[in-house]
Amino acid sequence: MSARSRDLSCSPAAAWTAVRGIFTDIDDTLTRDGAIEPAGLDALHALHAAGVPVIAITGRPLGWSQPFARAWPVAAIVAENGAVALIRDGDALHTEFAQDEATRQHNSRRLREAALRLLAQVPGATLARDSPGRVTDIAIDHAEFAHLDDVQIDRVVQVLRSLGMTVTVSSIHINGWFGSHDKLSGARWMVQRLYGRALDAERERWAYVGDSTNDQAMFGYFPLSVGVANLREFAAQLTVWPAFITDGERGEGFAEVARRILDARPGPARPPEGP
Repeated sequence: MSARSRDLSCSPAAAWTAVRGIFTDIDDTLTRDGAIEPAGLDALHALHAAGVPVIAITGRPLGWSQPFARAWPVAAIVAENGAVALIRDGDALHTEFAQDEATRQHNSRRLREAALRLLAQVPGATLARDSPGRVTDIAIDHAEFAHLDDVQIDRVVQVLRSLGMTVTVSSIHINGWFGSHDKLSGARWMVQRLYGRALDAERERWAYVGDSTNDQAMFGYFPLSVGVANLREFAAQLTVWPAFITDGERGEGFAEVARRILDARPGPARPPEGP
């Protein structure tokens, strides 16, 4: 483990008192085998009750994310690595895109062609089972229902990049898309969209929780970045570690972060700042 990552329990309480909200990954950060862990769901409800907004940012597709955006007490879910946002407004759920319709239509053909080329060039590669719900990217399964070794994963990444795609590797999928959006641009988008503020002006007042190599840009950006304990499984691939790491894995680890924030809040629960 990098010396930069300290145990979350050793983080100073004062660092958490001004936290306005949390960004979090979903797979293997809140969930295990695709289902949210009880500790993670309880933590989401506790944060919501205390007026601390949670915005989930995931590589999962729009279709997969919709039922969770309705059921979980989150302000929004940004799906497909920053490409599409599901925003809660009371009982209503609004869908917004980072790219305009013409760009999405143009890229739709390119995505189909990229998928066909990739499957032909990398033996053993298969599209993720959640692919029917995707609108702005393609995903190759490497650890959810199929298994690819490191050589195959590297080959998939090379092929997608050779086609001009942005590529990330999560704990379960290899995602590729056309465009410059990513998890960090999605976070900036949501703070501006939901609260009318610039994330860059207040990044020390937001925490980020993640579990995999595709969270490294977020770990490097947020001073209050946290990896759940299962992040250690990717130690050999990580070049950027979070500031802190939890004792618990997945939802249990996320719950540790929630407790750290809630314990540091002075007085009674207050509503979140913003409109």
